[in-house]
Order: sequence, then C-alpha cells, then structure tokens
Amino acid sequence: PPPVSMSPRWLYKGAQVSSRLRSQSTIVDVAATVSGIINEVRAGGDKALNGFCEKFDRVPHRRLEDTDVEAALGKCTKQELDDITYAQSNIRRFAEHQRSSMLDIEVENQPGVVLGHKHIPIKRVGCYVPGGKFPMIASAHMSILTAKVAGCDHVIGCTAPLPGGEPGRIPHTTVAAMHLAGADGIYLMGGAQAIAAMAYGTETITPVDLIVGPGNAFVAEAKKQVFGQVGIDLLAGPTETLLLCDDSVDAEICAADLLGQAEHGYNSPAILVTTSEDLASATIAQIEKELTMIPTADTAGKSWADYGEVIVVKDDAEMLEVAEDIASEHVQIMHRDWKFFKDNMRNFGALFCGVETNVAYGDKVIGTNHTLPTQTAGRYTGGLWVGKFIKTHTYQHISREASVEIGDYCSRLCGYENFAGHKEQADVRLRKWKPGYDTKYYEGTANQTLLSRPDAK
Repeated sequence: PPPVSMSPRWLYKGAQVSSRLRSQSTIVDVAATVSGIINEVRAGGDKALNGFCEKFDRVPHRRLEDTDVEAALGKCTKQELDDITYAQSNIRRFAEHQRSSMLDIEVENQPGVVLGHKHIPIKRVGCYVPGGKFPMIASAHMSILTAKVAGCDHVIGCTAPLPGGEPGRIPHTTVAAMHLAGADGIYLMGGAQAIAAMAYGTETITPVDLIVGPGNAFVAEAKKQVFGQVGIDLLAGPTETLLLCDDSVDAEICAADLLGQAEHGYNSPAILVTTSEDLASATIAQIEKELTMIPTADTAGKSWADYGEVIVVKDDAEMLEVAEDIASEHVQIMHRDWKFFKDNMRNFGALFCGVETNVAYGDKVIGTNHTLPTQTAGRYTGGLWVGKFIKTHTYQHISREASVEIGDYCSRLCGYENFAGHKEQADVRLRKWKPGYDTKYYEGTANQTLLSRPDAK
C-alpha cells in the first residue's frame, strides 16, 4: 500500500535527535586512528599488536592456556555456570533449528542440465567478545557457539582483560562462556588491534576468514576497514530500541524497557511511539523518576537526554509507517494487536512481540541472536545467525546434448556483447559435438553477431 501521510507529534525529543539522519552513527569519527592501528599491526605483527595492547589494556596479548581456562571455570559459582549453560542451551537449540532449515538442492533445471547449491561452513572464524565496564558474556554464546553449530572448522574468540586492579586480570565468567561455547582458542586482547590481528594474522595468530561480534566505536570501525580482507557479520553501531505501544501497557514497563537499552552507552537511541498521549506523558515522567534511582543513570540518562524520543501517532497505520522509517535494531511491540506489526513490519533488527518479552531476554538468554543491524541497516540486512557462518555455492553439470543446446544460445548471446573469447568457449564445443557447425574463432559469419560488424543492427 502507498505510504500514509504522516503527522506524528514529538512529546519529547533529545538534544541530538534533529542534528543527524537515523542512518548516521551517534559516535565520533575514529577512522584515522583505527587506520593507523591496523596498518601498524599488519606491518609489525606481534610487536605492534603488543604495543597497542600494553597501551590500551596494560598488558601484551596472549593466548590462554588450558590452565587459565580451568582457573576461570573454578572462579565461577555453580549458579553462574548453570545460568550460562541454560542460555547456551537455548541459543544452541534455536541455531540448530535454523541450520536444519538450510537445505542443499540439486535439480534438473531442463533436460540434461543439473544445477545445485551447497551450504559450506566458513573454515576460520574470529569472534570479538566485548569486555570493559559491561563485559558482554552473552556475545560468546551468540558468536562462538553459533559458529560451532554452523560447522566452522576453527573458531577463536578474543576479549580484553578486566580494567582496573592488577593488569591482565582474566574476566572469568566471559572466558568460561567462551570455553563452554566451544572456542578452539581464546585470546586475551581487545580493541581495533585485536580485529587487525585476527584479520591479517601475526607470528602467533593465524588469520581468519570471517570476523563477527559487537564492540565499541574503534572495534566497529576496524571491522569496517578490514572488510574485504575478511568477511564481517555487519557494521553494528550503538544499541537502539523502539517501543510500539497502545494503552494496554503501563509507563513503568515502558520506562524500564527504554532505559534498559539506553544504559549501553552515552549514545544509544531509545524511542517510544504510541497512540496514547496519556502513556507518552506518563512514560516521560516515569523515566525522570527512574533516572534518580538506577545505578547506570550516568549512561542511560545521557542517552535519553541526547537521543531519547517520545512520538504520538494517530493510529496503528501511522505507527507502522513511523516504525518502518526508524528501522530500529530492537523493536518491542506492546500492543493488543502485536500480530499486525509482526505480519507487516519489514525494516528492523529483531521483533519482541507482546509485553511478556523484552530486549533483555533476547540479549542474554532466550535463543535468538543479539548481534543486530543498527542505523537503519535493517532495511537491507538481518542480524547474525547461523547462516552468516555458511557460504552458499552453486555448481552445475550437463550432458553433451544439453551442452550443444546451451552452446547455441551462449554463442549468440556472447556475440551480442562483443565477447569473442566467451563466444569461443561455446563454439569450440559446438564444432566438436554439433555436426556441420563450422564457426571459427574470429572467422566466419554463422552466429557471428559482433557489434563491430558494419552491418550489425
């Protein structure tokens, strides 16, 4: 259907909302800094890598030994290990269902012509698991575990040492999750230098074929710059969340769900779109109240002040149109008729349908992947899933009789394009297998339809 004429009203708009397109990043440009790091690591190997690791993480990089992993597991409580195992079982189960939906095919497309495709796991994968103030343990499940379900031969993970305290401290719960996910190697290193090392290799690190996982501005920019040397999952910017609500949900839940994602950093857009002006006003008030209490108010409050939005629309059709334009990473639909949006939305990272679920469930435990497109990239791609670790390659084989039929068409089609060499690939076979076919390379007139001929029309 044609777009509706939108007339949304903003009851709240953060200070930075009007100054950028939704497809633009909310982070500063770090391209030059990252380029320098990548070039130095590419040229200098381990020495350059360790220089940056010592500068930013206070210790050189290292591959963890079995004893390090055992020590990390030993520091985890039974509850921590049980919780990690529960989350990984959900994520593994859903990834296995996704993998089973990806079928190889082989068909006889026409008599004597057999075409097919094969799904082939990528050989070597590098998974970045963010550390620092908010160590994202769940990223180990989402990347390493999913790659192993896909069947990748060798999967390594890296994460930065803990900040503060004694240099080089291992984040034991993160390492435990990486190990339980099935990592074939775990490296203590972070930042753009880690991305460069996995992409180009060093004396001690074998380069990978694909790099996945979220990260800060420097990691995201590094993935962008090494793309081509390696594949990447997607260019993920700061977390975004969008709530689509009618008056069936209350302000307390809306505020919690907005601030729950705004706390990721100082630049995480959090948006409420609703048909209820009462809910919009109550949510704004509730957020101000919550920001006086939550421990992460410094980050969540800054994100809300700069990138928060509360938009009132006239009906569900306009709500859908506004949501499609925003194309948010996370979309929570807390609405009596959430199925309408599930059936009709096309631009998003992931949907969370009904008040019973929320983004945190998806981020940590429910089974879907949390590495998702941001900055309106949901218009053209989905998020990380088992299929990202798999390449789909085609093949063909045909009978001699089919080669003659296909060759006739191919010869003429190549001639239309002035590709004499392509044409000869067909002609050499036709001369051998089609009686009476006498077209010579660059000679003759039969089927010779080159545009350079004076009589070509």
